[in-house]
Amino acid sequence: MSNLIPVGSKSLQRVAVVQAAPVAFDVARTLEKARALAMDAAQRGARLVVFPEAFVSAYPRGLGFGATVGSRTPAGREEFRKYWESAIDVPGPHVDQLAEIARAGAIVLVMGVVERSGGTLYCTVLFFGPDGSYLGKHRKLMPTGSERLVWGFGDGSTLPVVQTALGRIGAVICWENYMPLLRAAMYAKGVEIYCAPTADGRDTWLPTMQHIALEGRCFVLSANQFARRRDYPADYDTAFGDDPDTVLSRGGSCIIGPLGQVLAGPDFNAEVILDADIDLDDIARARLDFDAVGHYARPDVFRLVVDETSRSPVEFQATRATAPVPTANPEE
Repeated sequence: MSNLIPVGSKSLQRVAVVQAAPVAFDVARTLEKARALAMDAAQRGARLVVFPEAFVSAYPRGLGFGATVGSRTPAGREEFRKYWESAIDVPGPHVDQLAEIARAGAIVLVMGVVERSGGTLYCTVLFFGPDGSYLGKHRKLMPTGSERLVWGFGDGSTLPVVQTALGRIGAVICWENYMPLLRAAMYAKGVEIYCAPTADGRDTWLPTMQHIALEGRCFVLSANQFARRRDYPADYDTAFGDDPDTVLSRGGSCIIGPLGQVLAGPDFNAEVILDADIDLDDIARARLDFDAVGHYARPDVFRLVVDETSRSPVEFQATRATAPVPTANPEE
Protein backbone atom coordinates (compact mmCIF):
# COMPACT_ATOMS: atom_id res chain seq x y z
CA MET A 1 0.00 0.00 0.00
CA SER A 2 1.24 3.50 -0.77
CA ASN A 3 0.63 4.67 2.81
CA LEU A 4 2.99 2.18 4.40
CA ILE A 5 6.06 3.57 6.11
CA PRO A 6 9.34 1.81 5.27
CA VAL A 7 10.62 0.38 8.51
CA GLY A 8 13.83 -1.28 9.61
CA SER A 9 12.21 -2.89 12.65
CA LYS A 10 8.85 -4.53 12.29
CA SER A 11 7.72 -3.97 15.85
CA LEU A 12 9.34 -0.94 17.54
CA GLN A 13 7.77 2.43 16.72
CA ARG A 14 7.67 5.85 18.36
CA VAL A 15 4.21 7.36 18.77
CA ALA A 16 3.04 10.68 20.18
CA VAL A 17 -0.05 12.38 21.53
CA VAL A 18 -0.44 16.15 21.38
CA GLN A 19 -1.94 17.88 24.41
CA ALA A 20 -2.67 21.43 23.31
CA ALA A 21 -5.43 23.90 22.56
CA PRO A 22 -6.41 25.12 19.11
CA VAL A 23 -6.89 28.77 18.29
CA ALA A 24 -10.59 28.42 18.97
CA PHE A 25 -12.94 29.23 16.08
CA ASP A 26 -10.01 30.23 13.84
CA VAL A 27 -9.30 27.42 11.39
CA ALA A 28 -6.35 29.03 9.61
CA ARG A 29 -4.40 29.75 12.80
CA THR A 30 -5.33 26.37 14.26
CA LEU A 31 -3.90 24.61 11.21
CA GLU A 32 -0.70 26.64 11.56
CA LYS A 33 -0.41 25.52 15.18
CA ALA A 34 -1.21 21.92 14.24
CA ARG A 35 1.60 21.96 11.68
CA ALA A 36 4.12 23.27 14.22
CA LEU A 37 3.12 20.66 16.80
CA ALA A 38 3.12 17.81 14.29
CA MET A 39 6.56 18.79 12.99
CA ASP A 40 7.86 18.97 16.56
CA ALA A 41 6.60 15.44 17.23
CA ALA A 42 8.05 14.19 13.95
CA GLN A 43 11.46 15.68 14.75
CA ARG A 44 11.39 13.69 17.99
CA GLY A 45 11.02 10.56 15.91
CA ALA A 46 7.27 10.04 16.20
CA ARG A 47 5.74 8.21 13.24
CA LEU A 48 2.18 8.43 14.52
CA VAL A 49 0.78 11.66 15.99
CA VAL A 50 -2.65 11.86 17.62
CA PHE A 51 -4.44 15.18 18.27
CA PRO A 52 -7.38 15.79 20.65
CA GLU A 53 -11.10 15.70 20.02
CA ALA A 54 -12.44 18.69 18.05
CA PHE A 55 -8.97 20.24 17.70
CA VAL A 56 -9.94 21.89 14.41
CA SER A 57 -11.09 24.24 15.56
CA ALA A 58 -12.93 24.23 18.86
CA TYR A 59 -14.49 22.16 21.59
CA PRO A 60 -17.19 24.64 22.70
CA ARG A 61 -16.71 24.03 26.40
CA GLY A 62 -19.15 26.00 28.53
CA LEU A 63 -21.34 27.32 25.72
CA GLY A 64 -25.09 26.86 26.11
CA PHE A 65 -26.09 28.09 22.63
CA GLY A 66 -29.06 29.85 24.24
CA ALA A 67 -30.96 26.60 24.67
CA THR A 68 -33.38 25.56 27.38
CA VAL A 69 -36.09 22.96 27.09
CA GLY A 70 -38.70 24.46 24.77
CA SER A 71 -36.77 27.61 23.91
CA ARG A 72 -33.79 28.90 21.90
CA THR A 73 -32.50 32.48 21.80
CA PRO A 74 -31.32 34.60 18.85
CA ALA A 75 -27.95 35.03 20.58
CA GLY A 76 -27.58 31.27 20.88
CA ARG A 77 -28.39 30.82 17.20
CA GLU A 78 -25.66 33.32 16.38
CA GLU A 79 -23.21 31.36 18.54
CA PHE A 80 -24.05 28.26 16.52
CA ARG A 81 -23.56 30.17 13.25
CA LYS A 82 -20.07 31.16 14.34
CA TYR A 83 -19.31 27.58 15.32
CA TRP A 84 -20.64 26.31 11.99
CA GLU A 85 -18.43 28.83 10.17
CA SER A 86 -15.35 27.50 11.97
CA ALA A 87 -16.05 23.87 11.04
CA ILE A 88 -14.50 22.21 7.98
CA ASP A 89 -15.81 20.36 4.94
CA VAL A 90 -14.68 16.77 4.39
CA PRO A 91 -13.34 16.59 1.73
CA GLY A 92 -12.24 20.18 1.32
CA PRO A 93 -9.27 22.56 1.28
CA HIS A 94 -8.62 22.27 5.03
CA VAL A 95 -8.48 18.49 4.74
CA ASP A 96 -5.92 18.99 1.97
CA GLN A 97 -3.85 21.11 4.37
CA LEU A 98 -3.96 18.37 7.00
CA ALA A 99 -2.87 15.84 4.39
CA GLU A 100 0.10 18.08 3.55
CA ILE A 101 1.05 18.24 7.25
CA ALA A 102 1.12 14.44 7.37
CA ARG A 103 3.22 14.31 4.19
CA ALA A 104 5.64 17.00 5.39
CA GLY A 105 6.28 15.15 8.64
CA ALA A 106 6.15 11.66 7.08
CA ILE A 107 3.74 10.72 9.87
CA VAL A 108 0.48 8.91 10.27
CA LEU A 109 -1.76 11.74 11.47
CA VAL A 110 -4.93 11.22 13.53
CA MET A 111 -6.76 14.53 13.84
CA GLY A 112 -9.92 15.52 15.69
CA VAL A 113 -12.04 17.97 13.72
CA VAL A 114 -15.51 19.48 13.70
CA GLU A 115 -16.93 18.43 10.34
CA ARG A 116 -19.60 20.43 8.53
CA SER A 117 -22.06 18.64 6.28
CA GLY A 118 -24.98 20.74 5.12
CA GLY A 119 -26.54 22.30 8.19
CA THR A 120 -25.18 19.68 10.61
CA LEU A 121 -21.89 19.46 12.48
CA TYR A 122 -20.17 16.21 13.40
CA CYS A 123 -17.37 15.45 15.84
CA THR A 124 -15.00 13.57 13.54
CA VAL A 125 -11.55 12.01 13.48
CA LEU A 126 -9.59 12.02 10.22
CA PHE A 127 -6.77 9.61 9.33
CA PHE A 128 -3.85 10.43 7.00
CA GLY A 129 -0.92 8.38 5.79
CA PRO A 130 2.70 9.59 5.81
CA ASP A 131 2.53 10.26 2.07
CA GLY A 132 -0.42 12.61 2.62
CA SER A 133 -3.02 10.04 1.60
CA TYR A 134 -6.46 10.34 3.15
CA LEU A 135 -7.21 7.04 4.88
CA GLY A 136 -10.74 7.66 6.15
CA LYS A 137 -12.78 9.15 8.96
CA HIS A 138 -14.79 8.24 12.04
CA ARG A 139 -17.81 10.27 13.06
CA LYS A 140 -18.68 10.17 16.75
CA LEU A 141 -21.64 7.84 17.12
CA MET A 142 -23.01 9.28 20.34
CA PRO A 143 -22.36 12.88 21.40
CA THR A 144 -22.53 13.31 25.15
CA GLY A 145 -24.99 15.50 27.03
CA SER A 146 -25.27 19.00 25.59
CA GLU A 147 -23.00 18.04 22.69
CA ARG A 148 -26.13 16.49 21.15
CA LEU A 149 -27.53 19.97 20.58
CA VAL A 150 -24.72 20.98 18.23
CA TRP A 151 -23.32 17.68 16.87
CA GLY A 152 -25.09 15.11 14.75
CA PHE A 153 -24.82 11.35 15.24
CA GLY A 154 -22.47 9.19 13.17
CA ASP A 155 -23.49 5.81 11.79
CA GLY A 156 -21.86 2.45 11.19
CA SER A 157 -20.39 3.49 7.85
CA THR A 158 -17.51 5.36 9.52
CA LEU A 159 -15.96 2.79 11.86
CA PRO A 160 -12.65 2.22 10.11
CA VAL A 161 -9.58 0.42 11.33
CA VAL A 162 -6.91 1.42 8.83
CA GLN A 163 -3.84 -0.64 7.97
CA THR A 164 -0.49 1.12 8.17
CA ALA A 165 3.07 -0.06 8.65
CA LEU A 166 2.73 0.92 12.30
CA GLY A 167 -0.16 -1.47 12.72
CA ARG A 168 -3.94 -1.37 12.47
CA ILE A 169 -5.18 1.99 13.73
CA GLY A 170 -8.68 3.06 14.77
CA ALA A 171 -10.26 5.82 16.82
CA VAL A 172 -13.02 5.99 19.40
CA ILE A 173 -13.92 9.47 20.64
CA CYS A 174 -14.35 10.49 24.30
CA TRP A 175 -17.35 8.82 25.97
CA GLU A 176 -17.86 6.49 23.02
CA ASN A 177 -15.20 4.58 24.94
CA TYR A 178 -17.88 3.71 27.50
CA MET A 179 -19.92 1.89 24.82
CA PRO A 180 -18.97 -1.79 25.29
CA LEU A 181 -20.39 -2.91 21.95
CA LEU A 182 -18.44 -0.25 20.04
CA ARG A 183 -15.25 -1.40 21.73
CA ALA A 184 -16.05 -4.99 20.79
CA ALA A 185 -16.50 -3.95 17.16
CA MET A 186 -13.08 -2.27 17.17
CA TYR A 187 -11.44 -5.34 18.69
CA ALA A 188 -13.10 -7.54 16.06
CA LYS A 189 -11.64 -5.30 13.34
CA GLY A 190 -8.20 -6.10 14.72
CA VAL A 191 -7.30 -2.69 16.14
CA GLU A 192 -3.72 -2.65 17.43
CA ILE A 193 -3.26 1.07 18.09
CA TYR A 194 -6.49 2.35 19.59
CA CYS A 195 -6.69 6.15 19.51
CA ALA A 196 -8.97 7.90 22.00
CA PRO A 197 -9.18 11.66 21.33
CA THR A 198 -11.15 13.08 24.23
CA ALA A 199 -12.42 16.10 26.14
CA ASP A 200 -12.48 14.23 29.47
CA GLY A 201 -9.77 15.31 31.89
CA ARG A 202 -11.16 13.69 35.03
CA ASP A 203 -9.15 11.40 37.28
CA THR A 204 -11.29 8.47 36.10
CA TRP A 205 -10.08 8.76 32.50
CA LEU A 206 -6.69 7.11 33.03
CA PRO A 207 -8.14 3.88 34.50
CA THR A 208 -10.64 3.83 31.63
CA MET A 209 -7.78 3.87 29.14
CA GLN A 210 -5.93 1.19 31.10
CA HIS A 211 -9.04 -0.99 31.12
CA ILE A 212 -9.47 -0.67 27.35
CA ALA A 213 -5.82 -1.50 26.73
CA LEU A 214 -6.16 -4.61 28.89
CA GLU A 215 -9.52 -5.57 27.41
CA GLY A 216 -8.46 -5.11 23.78
CA ARG A 217 -4.83 -6.17 24.29
CA CYS A 218 -3.86 -3.12 22.27
CA PHE A 219 -1.94 0.11 22.67
CA VAL A 220 -4.17 3.05 23.64
CA LEU A 221 -3.25 6.63 22.79
CA SER A 222 -5.46 9.30 24.33
CA ALA A 223 -5.11 13.01 23.55
CA ASN A 224 -6.96 15.79 25.36
CA GLN A 225 -6.67 19.54 25.05
CA PHE A 226 -4.93 21.67 27.62
CA ALA A 227 -6.79 24.95 27.28
CA ARG A 228 -7.00 28.17 29.24
CA ARG A 229 -9.56 30.95 28.98
CA ARG A 230 -7.14 32.94 26.83
CA ASP A 231 -7.27 30.25 24.16
CA TYR A 232 -10.88 31.30 23.45
CA PRO A 233 -12.12 34.62 22.02
CA ALA A 234 -12.56 37.56 24.36
CA ASP A 235 -16.33 37.60 23.74
CA TYR A 236 -16.68 33.89 24.60
CA ASP A 237 -19.74 33.88 26.85
CA THR A 238 -19.36 31.15 29.48
CA ALA A 239 -19.57 30.75 33.23
CA PHE A 240 -15.78 30.38 33.39
CA GLY A 241 -15.25 34.14 33.67
CA ASP A 242 -12.63 36.31 32.01
CA ASP A 243 -9.41 35.45 33.87
CA PRO A 244 -7.08 34.46 31.00
CA ASP A 245 -5.27 31.89 33.18
CA THR A 246 -8.39 29.94 34.11
CA VAL A 247 -7.93 26.33 33.00
CA LEU A 248 -10.90 25.15 30.94
CA SER A 249 -9.44 21.77 29.98
CA ARG A 250 -6.63 20.27 32.06
CA GLY A 251 -5.41 17.53 29.74
CA GLY A 252 -4.61 14.10 31.13
CA SER A 253 -3.30 12.67 27.85
CA CYS A 254 -1.60 9.32 28.05
CA ILE A 255 -0.12 6.31 26.21
CA ILE A 256 -0.94 2.85 27.55
CA GLY A 257 0.52 -0.57 26.74
CA PRO A 258 -1.50 -3.73 26.04
CA LEU A 259 -1.12 -5.02 29.59
CA GLY A 260 -2.37 -1.74 31.03
CA GLN A 261 1.04 -0.25 31.78
CA VAL A 262 1.31 3.55 31.57
CA LEU A 263 4.02 4.39 29.02
CA ALA A 264 3.56 8.19 29.04
CA GLY A 265 1.49 10.68 31.00
CA PRO A 266 -0.92 11.63 32.25
CA ASP A 267 -0.03 15.31 32.29
CA PHE A 268 -2.34 17.90 33.88
CA ASN A 269 -0.12 20.95 33.86
CA ALA A 270 0.51 22.39 30.41
CA GLU A 271 0.55 22.00 26.68
CA VAL A 272 2.88 19.11 25.98
CA ILE A 273 3.74 16.40 23.48
CA LEU A 274 3.95 12.97 25.09
CA ASP A 275 5.76 10.21 23.24
CA ALA A 276 6.76 6.61 23.79
CA ASP A 277 8.43 3.77 21.92
CA ILE A 278 5.97 0.92 21.53
CA ASP A 279 6.78 -2.67 20.64
CA LEU A 280 4.00 -4.11 18.48
CA ASP A 281 5.12 -7.62 19.41
CA ASP A 282 3.79 -6.89 22.90
CA ILE A 283 0.29 -7.29 21.45
CA ALA A 284 0.81 -10.96 20.62
CA ARG A 285 2.51 -11.52 23.97
CA ALA A 286 -0.48 -9.99 25.77
CA ARG A 287 -2.98 -12.20 23.94
CA LEU A 288 -1.50 -15.40 25.36
CA ASP A 289 -4.19 -15.46 28.04
CA PHE A 290 -6.88 -13.11 26.73
CA ASP A 291 -8.42 -12.27 23.35
CA ALA A 292 -11.83 -10.62 23.75
CA VAL A 293 -12.98 -11.57 20.26
CA GLY A 294 -11.04 -14.84 20.00
CA HIS A 295 -10.32 -17.60 22.47
CA TYR A 296 -11.91 -15.68 25.37
CA ALA A 297 -15.18 -15.09 23.50
CA ARG A 298 -18.32 -17.20 23.80
CA PRO A 299 -20.15 -16.83 20.47
CA ASP A 300 -22.48 -19.66 21.48
CA VAL A 301 -23.83 -17.31 24.17
CA PHE A 302 -23.07 -13.74 23.03
CA ARG A 303 -22.92 -12.28 19.52
CA LEU A 304 -22.71 -8.72 18.19
CA VAL A 305 -24.16 -7.61 14.84
CA VAL A 306 -22.72 -4.35 13.44
CA ASP A 307 -24.65 -2.47 10.76
CA GLU A 308 -22.10 -0.60 8.63
CA THR A 309 -24.53 0.83 6.10
CA SER A 310 -24.70 4.58 5.56
CA ARG A 311 -27.91 6.08 6.87
CA SER A 312 -28.91 9.01 4.67
CA PRO A 313 -32.21 10.74 5.48
CA VAL A 314 -32.91 11.36 1.79
CA GLU A 315 -32.19 8.96 -1.05
CA PHE A 316 -32.68 9.82 -4.69
CA GLN A 317 -33.37 7.04 -7.17
CA ALA A 318 -33.28 7.37 -10.92
CA THR A 319 -36.70 7.34 -12.57
CA ARG A 320 -37.26 4.03 -14.25
CA ALA A 321 -37.62 4.37 -18.04
CA THR A 322 -41.06 3.39 -19.31
CA ALA A 323 -42.22 2.48 -22.79
CA PRO A 324 -44.05 5.27 -24.64
CA VAL A 325 -47.82 5.08 -24.48
CA PRO A 326 -49.13 4.24 -27.98
CA THR A 327 -51.35 6.87 -29.57
CA ALA A 328 -54.37 6.25 -31.78
CA ASN A 329 -53.77 6.27 -35.53
CA PRO A 330 -55.60 9.36 -36.80
CA GLU A 331 -56.20 7.62 -40.13
CA GLU A 332 -58.17 4.76 -38.54
